[in-house]
Amino acid sequence: MTVDGKVKNRGSGASKSKRSKPVALAPAEPSADGRPPKLKTAAYEAELAKLYTELVKLQDWIRQQGLRVVLLFEGRDAAGKGGVIKRITEPLNPRFCRVVALGTPTERERSQWYFQRYVPHLPAAGEMVLFDRSWYNRAGVEHVMGFCSDEEYAEFLRSVPEYEKMLIRSGLIVIKYWFSVSDDEQERRFRGRIEDRTKRWKLSPMDLESRKRWFDYSRAKDAMFLHTDIPESPWWVVNSDDKKRARLNVIAHLLSMIPYHEVEQPVLKLPRRQKPDTNYARPPIESQRWVPARY
Repeated sequence: MTVDGKVKNRGSGASKSKRSKPVALAPAEPSADGRPPKLKTAAYEAELAKLYTELVKLQDWIRQQGLRVVLLFEGRDAAGKGGVIKRITEPLNPRFCRVVALGTPTERERSQWYFQRYVPHLPAAGEMVLFDRSWYNRAGVEHVMGFCSDEEYAEFLRSVPEYEKMLIRSGLIVIKYWFSVSDDEQERRFRGRIEDRTKRWKLSPMDLESRKRWFDYSRAKDAMFLHTDIPESPWWVVNSDDKKRARLNVIAHLLSMIPYHEVEQPVLKLPRRQKPDTNYARPPIESQRWVPARY
């Protein structure tokens, strides 16, 4: 299914219209700390709109060709995974694109084969599934926080490359993203969540604990990459200190990973409304409960 990290093209039935390529935004002068400046909102939104159009074309292609796509999103807490997932899914049909964010495993799930609770969420033909954290919990939070034994951790590192190769051999497209955020930027985002009541839900006790164990998580990530960054299913690292740039970069990269063409769409015509029915009388609006017009 892959050649040099990219998915082979499949099938035909595409229209001959050319696929528009995302245009790279010209880099501006870096700031004093060497980082690129923040994108202006207008430039960001204009580029995002172009990428949204391409995402819709990609979804049409996935549906027509019966592809099965799995995207894994891993990384530090507050690294921007959720924001990227939201932007990818926003223009897409939710019947064929869904997000999986599993909670703490139940006692029954803990007794199962480790990968078992993830299998029912894998895509069928024509679907794309985004895992907001995935089976790699075992290599990260479970290992660092002691939620699994050393034997379970070692077995996971041995098993996961074979598990992913098996998925790919069965025809799934697996793309893995790791979101990298700097110490300073993570602290800034955590403080923002503490101070903003509408963002407090994003900050869990486990997030705070992960902040205390920064270097433990660094070692866990390095070991995970050593064992699971394989040619068939490599990790793609995202610099996410700048959220807007990270969102554009990931969407553009995703579009480059799955060759696609624009699927010819049927011409739609809005029909005329039904002629008035003289036997129908609308009930008085006073008989209905209306939401107060406060704005």
